[in-house]
Formats: sequence, structure tokens, C-alpha cells
Amino acid sequence: MQTLDKVFHLQDAHTTVKRELIAALTTFVSLSYILFVNPNILHAAGIPSGAAFTVTAIATAIGCFIMGLVANYPIALAPTLGSAAFFAYNVCGNMHINWQTALAAVLVASILFVLITTLHLRELVVDAIPQDLKYAISAGIGLFIAFIGLQNGKLIVDSSSSLVTLGKFSSPAVWITLFGLVLTVILMAMNVPGSIFIGMIVTAIFGICIGQIPLPHTFISTPPSMGPTFGQAIFHLKDINTPQLFIVVLTFLLVTFFDTAGTLIGMTEQAGLVDENGKIPRIGRAFAADSTAMIEGAICGTAPLGTSVESSAGIAMGGRTGLTAIFIGIFFLISMIFSPLLTVIPTTVTAPALIIVGVLMASNLKKIDWEKFEIAFPAFLIVVGMPLTYSISDGLALGMIAYPITMIATKRYKEVSIMMYILFFIFIGFFLITNL
Repeated sequence: MQTLDKVFHLQDAHTTVKRELIAALTTFVSLSYILFVNPNILHAAGIPSGAAFTVTAIATAIGCFIMGLVANYPIALAPTLGSAAFFAYNVCGNMHINWQTALAAVLVASILFVLITTLHLRELVVDAIPQDLKYAISAGIGLFIAFIGLQNGKLIVDSSSSLVTLGKFSSPAVWITLFGLVLTVILMAMNVPGSIFIGMIVTAIFGICIGQIPLPHTFISTPPSMGPTFGQAIFHLKDINTPQLFIVVLTFLLVTFFDTAGTLIGMTEQAGLVDENGKIPRIGRAFAADSTAMIEGAICGTAPLGTSVESSAGIAMGGRTGLTAIFIGIFFLISMIFSPLLTVIPTTVTAPALIIVGVLMASNLKKIDWEKFEIAFPAFLIVVGMPLTYSISDGLALGMIAYPITMIATKRYKEVSIMMYILFFIFIGFFLITNL
């Protein structure tokens, strides 16, 4: 006990091992859906589901250990659905880049992430992007994720006349998705801990009961090998040799920037870690932890890791130190023996989780200054551009190009940072490369 207090400063944080354990269990239950949602998304990119399951568990566990030991924060690091969606549906899907090369792009972005963090440039770059556009990016990714969930659940389907239309209620897949969505919405509205995870489990049982989901042959087994993915990012670094892939690397870098920085700040404020001067202690270590976790995640074989918003559930239960993160990592390692459950968690079961996460991310819309058109227009392009173009990078580019134009038109060009002007030209080049 004294050793734990010496490492994690439990007494100084006014917490106990028991409280940290309960907080970790709460966060794990809230975040455990990632074990099934992330493999489903990565499978769409061509990565074997079994390997993706094991990689998700191991990469998350290591990320949590790094955050707990380096920064002493009660925060989990796990694959983010926004980055996973960009990886699978945009890079591998729309751009037709194989998943091995995409992992290499993630690794390059991760190395740049560490370099920028080490040089203390990360805060400068983040500060250069207007806050309203950061909110728009988060909300736009949320809408994109929700749209993917609606498609995976067959609630929205292709239409030759109107591009998309409502799915047929005669489809069993639609009923499974609707059952899970309604149940999860009710649980979320009632503030039930682990609502998304509970919703997925009950929905899977419902699918089994109506004969649409087969029962697994066993519930516990040896974890699938992550051999198919481990090290592929390193082996394919040589493939990062085209302007298109350099743009992919840049986009991974930017998306992770906005995602992790905002979430990390929000979590530390919730945990009461911000001092009276508004400074966040050990923020440099926290940035170093999540950027390092990105590298290990890429090497293992998953989309970028980032600060998990589900950490707020554990913080609400009293988690205050890195011991919470360590316990979360241990829970994820234990969870690897439950890989057979992947067969009863198809996309129709995980679809409600994507929709709900999309709703939560879209809450940032309220923070955008819609009264100023020069802000509202580029923010709007980002928000609607991501789901309508089915591309996070395209939506991001639209807003980044529009922002300097509207600010110059309103004679506010001095308020635009040099970095924003640089991004303006970068994204124009991006469109010229990818859409000619």
C-alpha cells in the first residue's frame, strides 16, 4: 500500500485503492464496447476480426499503463472511433489504400506526434486552429460516425433516386438495430453506468432469441493471434511515398490533435486537476503518454489511440490518479479470453453504439459561434462535409479552405494565424491531388 501511495500519491489526491479500483471498473464497463466496435470497423478495412480484437485489448491496456505511470492521470487511452472510421472508410475504402500501408501512415503520424510533443510545438499548433473549427471537427466526426452506424444497422440504405433512403422494416437487421438503439437511448437517458455495453449485450441476446445471430460454440478461449497485424506498420513504411499518403499522414495527425487535446483538457477539469491559475499539472507528460501510445498502437495494428471520453465515468466515481488507468489496463488484458463473443456482436449490434457516440460528439455544435457568418460558414462546411462526402479529410479540407476566405472578406485577416494560411494551401493541394 505504501508503495502504491509513493508511486501514485493517493493520499495527496484524497483517494484510496478501493476507490481507484471501483473507478477503473466503471470506466472499463463504459469503454468495453470498443472491444467489439473497433474490430468491426477495422474489419471493414480488411483486418481480420480476431486479430483486431486482440490488438484492441492489448493496445488499450498498454496505453492505459503508459498514461497511469507517466502522467499519473485516471484516464484511459483507447482507439478512437473517429480515427478508426477515417482509417477504414476513407483511407482504405475511398482511397483504396491497403490496411498495411494505412497502418504505416498511422505510425508516421505517431512519430511526428511524438516529435511535435517533444519540441513543445503541440500546444502551439493546437492553439493556431480557431476553437470554433475544433468544435466543428469534433461534431462533424460525430455525424460521420452516426451515419456509419445508421448504415451498418440498415436504418439507412442506398437509393438510386435519392442516394440514401430509410431501410425496410421487414428486415430483421433493422429490428435488431432499432431494439438496441431504443434500449441504449433509454439507459443513457437514465444515466445508467455502462449503458452502451449493456445495450450491446442485451441486443445480442435479442438477436439470438429471434434466430438472427448464432450462439458461439464457447464463451472463453485463447485470444486470437495478432500476428497478422503486428509490425505491418514498420514493414510498409517504404510505401509512404506519394503526395496522397502524405496528406493521409497529415490528416491522421490533425484529427488526433483535435480529438486528444480537447478530451484531455475536459477530463482533467472534471477530475479537478486544473490549478487556480488554469494550468494543468503534468500536461506535458500526458501529451507524451498519448503520443507514445499512438506508436505502440500502430505497431500492434490498430487505428490511432487517444484520450477516451468514457474516462469521465470513472472520474465521476472518484478516480483521481494513474492507479485507475493501471486497473483499466488490467481489465482489458483479462477481457482477451472472451474473443468468442465476437461472433454474436455483428455490425447490427454495434450500430447503436456508433449512433450514440455520434450524438455525444455532436454536442459540440452548441459551442460554435453561429452568429458570425465568417465563422459559421467554414464550421458548417466541416460539419456537413464529413458525412456527405463520406470523408473526414474532405470535410476538414472544405472548412480549412473556407475559413481564411471568409475572414479576409470581413477584414479580419490579421486574426488568421500563419498556420491556418499554410493549411489553406495544403488542403487546396490535397483536393488537386485526390480529385483530379
